[in-house]
Amino acid sequence: MSDPGDYLLLLGASADQLCSIHAARALGIPVVTVDANPASPGFAHADAHAVVSTRDVPALKAFADRFQASGKRIGGVLVQGTDIPQIGAELALHLGLPSIPLEAAMIATDKLRMKEHFRAHGIPVPWFRAVTSLEELQTVVSERGFPLVLKPVDRSGARGVYLLTEGCDLAALHAASLRESLCGRLIVEAFTPGPQLSTESLVIDGVVHTPGWADRNYEHLATFAPNIIENGGFVPTACTPAQRAAVEDLISACARALGVRNGVIKGDIVIGPDGPAVIEVALRLSGGDFSATLIPLGTGVDIIRVAILRAMGRPVDPAALVPTRDHAVINQYFFPPPGRLRAITGLERVEGKPWLHKLEIWRRPGDTLPVIRCHADRAGVFIVTAPTRAEAEARAREVNASIQFHVEP
Repeated sequence: MSDPGDYLLLLGASADQLCSIHAARALGIPVVTVDANPASPGFAHADAHAVVSTRDVPALKAFADRFQASGKRIGGVLVQGTDIPQIGAELALHLGLPSIPLEAAMIATDKLRMKEHFRAHGIPVPWFRAVTSLEELQTVVSERGFPLVLKPVDRSGARGVYLLTEGCDLAALHAASLRESLCGRLIVEAFTPGPQLSTESLVIDGVVHTPGWADRNYEHLATFAPNIIENGGFVPTACTPAQRAAVEDLISACARALGVRNGVIKGDIVIGPDGPAVIEVALRLSGGDFSATLIPLGTGVDIIRVAILRAMGRPVDPAALVPTRDHAVINQYFFPPPGRLRAITGLERVEGKPWLHKLEIWRRPGDTLPVIRCHADRAGVFIVTAPTRAEAEARAREVNASIQFHVEP
């Protein structure tokens, strides 16, 4: 167990990690954070920081050793919002700190290995296959037909993920997906119809606790095709109690198959015709408001606080993961057309509303707006709350109707 005064080492200092910095410091835990970007906003809020790439393991180990040699001690390592649990695990093991198994983290960051591993353990996943060439992809299409999903094995944020349908340009999409892969490997899988869920769980001494449930919003699937772009989520989930129980069993099976007895497991689940199946899991805290905002607003559970305590090796009462309220929360994004942004109007119509929890615009007049191809291309985000889901949906519509992006093509 860490001592008072031990630092939490946080991998990343972007906006996604600010909530973890604040949560740790509220617990009296000082934070040291690293990021390759010298202008990272988290640097101003952490107790210590360094400009180090979160993917450069030798440099991270050297920094951690220097930091501790200076008389300060690291008591835990945390990963949030960036899909590098294997680097967090390697650093934690290097420092002799609590960690998920390194092998589990390696499996969870390779979508092909992950699906092979789950299939071998009897865990339902959509049909899948590695594709090593355009010719192999064409063979898969001729054998299985459409729709299919093509994606890199090693990216997140919808980068390089394409929905393959009748009439699509297979050669162009194969080339585009391959360009996004850091390791040059792709996977193709069946597109499973049905509602999709995001879950966020903490495993404590082998028991999975899942306070985080959100229905994923793919209302723009046709608009942005062949790109698969998510538009936030809805809390609480509309799943039935039986579906939730089946998903909880599925997440527990994933944790057992990966050998994770303590740590975070974030699930992307589809409720298909044959029941729930795993699209993928991540062994780190989510970014994009789910763990930071949607879960605590909707359920009263501060999952980041509990994850930090576990990362520091401190005891946690599982009761801290039991929801204390059932409130409706929606987060959605802005998707203006590509072109030069002239103005944004209507902000004053919703700013100050007591139910508008968050409103961030990431583009400014004069910016050139990109074609929406991945989640990083979205122009902003908002979060609304309400006693019921219907009221929250009405408030989300009000925000979307009020705020207008005026764009020159």
